[in-house]
Amino acid sequence: MSLSVIKLSSPATHEYWEIPVLYEDNDLLAVSKPARLLASPDRYDPERPNLMRLLHQGIQDRKPWARERGLTYLMNAHRLDFETTGVMLLCKNKAALSALASLFGSEKPHKTYVALVQNNPPEKQWEVNAPLGWHPVKVGVMRVDPKAGKRSRTRFELLESYRGYSLLRCHPLTGRTHQIRVHLRHCRLPICGDSLYGGPPLLLSQLKPGYRLKPGAVERPLIATLALHAERLEFPHPVTQAPVDIRADWPKDLTVAVKYLRRYARA
Repeated sequence: MSLSVIKLSSPATHEYWEIPVLYEDNDLLAVSKPARLLASPDRYDPERPNLMRLLHQGIQDRKPWARERGLTYLMNAHRLDFETTGVMLLCKNKAALSALASLFGSEKPHKTYVALVQNNPPEKQWEVNAPLGWHPVKVGVMRVDPKAGKRSRTRFELLESYRGYSLLRCHPLTGRTHQIRVHLRHCRLPICGDSLYGGPPLLLSQLKPGYRLKPGAVERPLIATLALHAERLEFPHPVTQAPVDIRADWPKDLTVAVKYLRRYARA
């Protein structure tokens, strides 16, 4: 089946998205989720646009992308945070969803993320095994909770080092909310642009010698959102058991940010 883009829009907010299709067969559909689009309804604000509702509305309205695929069913096998970009896997039937639910619960899918963080880790490879739970006071915030938290494991690998920043590869072995973000904060390596967990914005003025901003202008961060990207998802197909390997290109702002770090902040 040929790959394409799925065009979605929200009349309520006048927003428009072109969602790249990364992989597709009779049972599965994988797309590249953009930043600042919820994957599914938000528990605190259910009216905000989200990818699953927009897809379901498109199927109901028989949009061209849904009609040409003969879609009547589509459900997400997992979630990505609001600002996180990259691979998101959907199921075209209940049998595939059920099989993948069991698979994801067993920690078998190999998930690979890249993150741009503040500071430099002391090691090139390490693992965080720190239980996570909801913060008792701050709504929507997770924290390391050794007593009441749920088991949470993430492996990390240093890809590139810069002055004051690092590019990491992250492998979450469990699927807790905000897991990579909280584990990196726990390591004193907050993700750039992660205001919820203390991650600072990445500014060109902090990297480029002699940087000058025009009078009256306000500097914008190199990455406008959380610098976390779901780059790759590997798993056995729920029906055929054949290996599936899905990858999503980096978003443009992450590519640009790394280019500037390589140019001006080599360690």
